Amino acid sequence: MNAHAATARAEPTKAPHIGDHLREWRQRRHLSQLDLASDAEISARHLSFVETGRAAPSREMVLKLAERLEVPLRERNVLLVAAGFAPAFPQRSLDDPALKSARQAIELVLKAHEPNPALAYDRHWNLVTANRMVAPLLEGIPPHLLGQPLNILRLAFHPEGLAPRTVNLAEWSAHLLERLHRQCEATADPELLKLYQELKAYRMPARSGPISADNVAIPFKLRHKGDVLSFISTTMVFGTPVDITLQELALETFFPADDLTADRMQQIAAGLT
Repeated sequence: MNAHAATARAEPTKAPHIGDHLREWRQRRHLSQLDLASDAEISARHLSFVETGRAAPSREMVLKLAERLEVPLRERNVLLVAAGFAPAFPQRSLDDPALKSARQAIELVLKAHEPNPALAYDRHWNLVTANRMVAPLLEGIPPHLLGQPLNILRLAFHPEGLAPRTVNLAEWSAHLLERLHRQCEATADPELLKLYQELKAYRMPARSGPISADNVAIPFKLRHKGDVLSFISTTMVFGTPVDITLQELALETFFPADDLTADRMQQIAAGLT
C-alpha cells in the first residue's frame, strides 16, 4: 500500500454541508431553485450560492427555507447544525411538565371518544397511549406482538395479528401502505422506509377492483366474536407545534360505520365499567 492510499483511507467522511441538505429537500419537494427562491423571497442566485457552499445562510434564512420546504422539525434541527447554529426545536418526553397541557388534551380526546376506540402513536407508528376500547379488540393477539414498542402497522399486517381478522384486508392494507409511503416521501425517515419495505414483504390479497364511488372513506372491517365491526377513522395532529415530540404525535379515532358496530361498542363499554 502506498502512502497516498493510506492517507486517503484515513481521511474522515465529510459531513454534508447545509447546501447539500437544502438541495436534497428541494428536490424531494420537486421544486426548482427559482420556485424555492421565489417562495422564500430571496434571489435564485443567492440560493444557488448557498447550495454550492459559496455563501453561508443566516439562521433566519435556514428556518425560512425549511418552513417553505415543509421540513419536519427534527430535520430542521439537522439543517441548523449543518449551518453552524444550535438546534431550535426541543424534543421532550410526553411526561415532561412542559407538555402537561398537551398530555391533558390527548387524554381528554381519548376519553371523550369512548365507547369508540382511539389511540395515539409516534412518528414510527409505535403506540403511545390508547383509550379503554382498544384492548378488547385485541383479545387473543399473541403477547409477543403486544410488547413494547407496539407498532400498530406491524400489528395490522402480521399474520398472527389483525390481518386474519380484517375482512377487507386487501383494501385496508393498501390504504395503510399508501399512508406510510406518503409519510416516507415527506420525511425521508430511514426507520419508516425500513418499516415500509418490511410491510410490503407480507403477502396481502390483491384489491378486487376500484373503490366504489358510494364510499366516502375506506372502512376498517374487523371480525370480533362472531360479528363484523366496521369503522371509519380520522387522524388528528397538533396544529403549529414547536416541539418535536408533539409534531410527530398523531391521534387516530375510529367511528362506527354502521348501527351494529355502534351497538357492539356500547355493549363492550358497559362490560368494562
